[in-house]
Formats: sequence, C-alpha cells, structure tokens
Amino acid sequence: MQPFSTNNKLIIYQLLPRLFGNTNTTNKYYGSAEENGVGKLNDITDVALQEIKKTGFTHIWYCGVIEHATMTDHSAHGITPDDPDVVKGRAGSPYAIKDYYDIDPDLAVDVPNRIAEFEELVKRTHACGLKVIIDFVPNHVARTYKSDQKPKGVRDIGEDDHSNKAFDTNNDFYYMPGEYFEVPHGYNPGGNEFVSPLKDGEFHEYPAKATGNDVFNAHPSINDWFETVKLNYGVDYSNNQRYFDPIPPLWNKLYAILHYWTQKGVDGFRCDMVEHVPFEFWGWLVPKLKAEVPGIVFIGEAYDRSKYRDYIFKGKFDYLYDKSGLYDTIRRLTTNPYNNSTWQINAVWNYDTRDIDEHMLRFMETHDEQRIASNYFADNAWYALPGMIVTATLNNGPVMIYNGQEVGESAKGSEGFSGDDGRTTIFDYWGLPEHQKWMNGGKFDGAGLNDDQKKLHYFYYKLLNAIHDNEALQTGSFYELMLANQNRGGFDERIYAYLRYNTQQQLLVVVNFDRNERQLQVNLPDDLLGTINLSGPKQLTDLLTLTEYYTDDIRNGINLIIPAMNGVILKFL
Repeated sequence: MQPFSTNNKLIIYQLLPRLFGNTNTTNKYYGSAEENGVGKLNDITDVALQEIKKTGFTHIWYCGVIEHATMTDHSAHGITPDDPDVVKGRAGSPYAIKDYYDIDPDLAVDVPNRIAEFEELVKRTHACGLKVIIDFVPNHVARTYKSDQKPKGVRDIGEDDHSNKAFDTNNDFYYMPGEYFEVPHGYNPGGNEFVSPLKDGEFHEYPAKATGNDVFNAHPSINDWFETVKLNYGVDYSNNQRYFDPIPPLWNKLYAILHYWTQKGVDGFRCDMVEHVPFEFWGWLVPKLKAEVPGIVFIGEAYDRSKYRDYIFKGKFDYLYDKSGLYDTIRRLTTNPYNNSTWQINAVWNYDTRDIDEHMLRFMETHDEQRIASNYFADNAWYALPGMIVTATLNNGPVMIYNGQEVGESAKGSEGFSGDDGRTTIFDYWGLPEHQKWMNGGKFDGAGLNDDQKKLHYFYYKLLNAIHDNEALQTGSFYELMLANQNRGGFDERIYAYLRYNTQQQLLVVVNFDRNERQLQVNLPDDLLGTINLSGPKQLTDLLTLTEYYTDDIRNGINLIIPAMNGVILKFL
C-alpha cells in the first residue's frame, strides 16, 4: 500500500462514476442505460487510480454514488421503481437522494453487492495513496425517499412526522396540510420515446411537502427543484423562528448517516448547498465527527460571500466554494479580458476573503458550471491556462479539476433533461467523448488523444505536480507584484503577477490574459528582496515548460516573453 501524500494542499479530482467508466459512444438524446451505457465503480481500476495519482491529485470526489431517484427500473433487485414524473433525466439527479444508506444500483456490476463494490473502490483508492470524498446532500431528498438499507433500529427520515402540521420541531419535512402535490405542468419525463405506466403527469403525495429550493406550496414550477423535498432542521420559515433546543430529531439522523460512511473509509464530504442549512447544525455536526475521525474533511458548496465566515468559524467547515469570488472573476477575464481587469483578482483575496483565503476551494469547472471548451464559456480549452494557473496557485486552499477538463471536454449538444447548456449532464446516461479517448478502453494511457489534447493534459500534469512537489505553493506566503510593476515593464490590466515563498523556496507566478504575446520586465520591490534574502544574479526555471531564464542582477528585474493566454511558474534556483 502506498502512503497517503503528505501534501498540505488538497488537489481534488471530481468524477461521476456513471460517466467516468462509460466506454459507450452512442450518446442518444434521452438514451437509456442500455443504449448509452453507464460507468461502474469497478471501472475505476487500479490503473485508472494510479494515473490520477500520477497527475498530482491527492483526493477523488466520487460524485453521485449514493442511491438517487431514477427512471431506470431496478425492481428485479427488489428496489421500488421511482415515479418518472418526479425524476429529472433518464438516470436521475444525483442530488435527489432516495436512500442515504445505499449505493446507486446503476454503478454496480452485481447490484445486490453494490455496497461491497463501493467498499472495494475505497480500498483501491486508499491503496493508491488517494483519499475519498463523497457527496452529502443535507438540504433535500427525493420525493420518493425511503431507506431500505438503513441499519436495524434506525428510524427513517419522515417516519415519525405528524403530516397534519405545516411545521413541527419534531418533523423531518415541511407540509402543506390539505393539499395534494402537483407535478409541474408540461413536464415530459424522459422525452417522447420514454414509455412507462408510471408516466402519467401525476405523483401522489398528500399532504404535499415543501420543495427543496424553499418552495412552500404544493405547486412548484419546472424550474424549481420539484423532484426534491426540503428537510426540516428546526427552522420555521413562516416567521423565521429557530428551534434548536432540544436538538431536532433530524440532526441525529443525519449524523448517523455520515458516521455510517466514515466507517466505510470515506475521508471527507462535499456538502451540497450548505447555506440552505443553518450553520448551527454544522457547528454541532462537524466537531462531533472530527472527534471520531481526525482529519476528516468538510467542503461546503456556498455562494453567498456574506455568510462565508459563519459557515467557516461557526459551522466549522474546512473549505467553501469560491465560486462567487475567484471563479466568476477568472471566467470574466478568460472570456473577455479587454473589458475586465486583473485588479479584480486583487479584489477577491484583498477584500472578500483575505482572512479566510486558505479556506476557499478554487476551480474552473464543476458539474454545475459550463465546460471551458464549450461555446458558452471560452470555446477553447487552452484559454483556461492563465486562469487555471492562478486558480491553482493563488493561495493554500484546495484546487479542484472536473473529470474531462484536462482533455478539453466541450459538452456540445443536448443530452436530455438539461438541454444544450455547456454542461456535461448529471441527469442522463452519457459518454464523455474526449475523456473516452484518454481512457482508451480501460488502459487509461491517453493513446486515443490527439497531439493537442496530449499537450493540454501535460499542462495539467505539470501544473498539479508543481503544487504537489513545491511546499511554497502548498503553505507558502503570498506577495502580489502588481503595485511594484504598475504602468511599467509592459504591465497592464491583462497581466497578473505574484510571488509564493517560504524560507526555502521562491516561486514567481506571472500570467497573461491577453490574446497576444506579451514582453514584460518583472520587478521585485526592495522590501520583498530583503525579506526573502535575494540578491545578485539569478537563474529561474519554469516549472510548466522547464524553460530557463536568467537575470544578471535580480534588482534589475526579470525579462519575460509570455505567449497569449498563458503563464509561467518560475522557480529560483
């Protein structure tokens, strides 16, 4: 068994097993599992994991492994079919959980053995020196939620509710007494070709329950999370009163669920839509689990910057998404550098997250965001380079790559429920054409990639391993060089530069968001040179290309030529 990496900076690879292992290239609109194929947990082999590890990753987020509602009939294995009128897509949303204690049967080779197949995946992942993250979806569950895999003696969610009450501190759900739930008008589950006796435009739910995105009526729209039911943490939304003493029953039920998965070797949880759940719950839950499993990681999907500190300092999250800060800024610079400014990067770390920057998880793609190579984003995977360098190296918090990003997946076309929106579907059975070339029928050697894709994959390999191998990029200090170079040496608002350093290393990061090559002279101010004890002639090597640079006196600066939409990470030798 390989030891876990001692890397202090998490480098996370997000993958949906349903997509990752699928070698079927049919990709029929709203196709079934048989038509379009579906990846299995067993497809994530030792070879695949070794290649992921080799690319520099420390953690894998296995997205969508918990059982969720689906249009696929698994009744032959004793699994109750879901009503398609409350399922999004043929495969179903991984965020409409049907049983918190179970594994998605689609992902198993031997369905009755699906939990054991997951346990074996965890063991394989650990043996390759990688850690395991899975989803925790705390705000809502599928409308068809019912656990058939819960341990003996465990009370199911909603089992003890008084459904004649709109709100009760002891209820797990919110209700609309006297009203029937209505499926959104015009919803055509699975498309015209999907036929099922359950597909009738109706779903019997009486009394109706509140919908996941805080819709407290019986008539959610097709744009709502109508396939889900909101959970009750003790907040009465009719008057915004909170009832946390005594602890609501749901809190202990969800603790038991996470405890269950930690006992199967899970090393961390990516928690969905955490701001929809009171931070008081997290402040109770996270320390409780950390006391049992030291080192377990909690990552929160968060978007409201005004609430970040509540969820970090009071909710005890290790990391939160930096979508509304750095992601949005980098996206603007990537797509339209001439109407934006790299000073906007300064605004993110200097004003929004300065005291919590090490808690921010950075990325340029996730399952929720549009693919860089799609025509909704940059329409060119190579345009990600300057933004990705900044995303990965700006600070000590984690960086995340989404499966397919490293080979230029473009998510072109309409797969089913989500339509042609620049995102790879999470709702339907599908194959990733560019990823499949890297997968090469299970060899995971990239042999099917063209030369351009191999170069792109190599960029990600060099970038992530630069982080993996250099402590200054994991835990080092940060010094922005924009003021020291303002209006001189070729610098303008499409160039961004900073130093990452510790007592042993100094790394100069310079990126160019311009669509043209740029000649620069980068100057390090005297106070910084004194702090890091640099003087005289210096040789530097770009960790991304191994190109060497030289200055006869560091006080005179460093002359660089940076290609369009590119960047360097220069290590002082």
